[in-house]
Amino acid sequence: MKTTIQEQDGNMVAILEGSLDTAAASETEKAMSPLNDVEGKNIIIDCTNLEYISSAGLRIFLAILQNASDKGEHVYIRNISDKVRAIFAITGFSNIFEFI
Repeated sequence: MKTTIQEQDGNMVAILEGSLDTAAASETEKAMSPLNDVEGKNIIIDCTNLEYISSAGLRIFLAILQNASDKGEHVYIRNISDKVRAIFAITGFSNIFEFI
């Protein structure tokens, strides 16, 4: 699992590559921790190359969303595959997040 954080067009973007399963969750959570300090910018989680997400991965996404919402920021999920979107739908997370 590879996580890259960068600024793009005034937004903070987390680019995820690989499989965000339980084994990768701890390392990914640490890699995404800078998003908790974002203020005044939207957060975009780019899932173009995210192959799978487990419940542990969904928990990381939810924590980022809750933290951003507390500050009035928005979190968007970009370029999600049909396979990963199905996981969001089954868990009800598709009703919580905004997709672009």
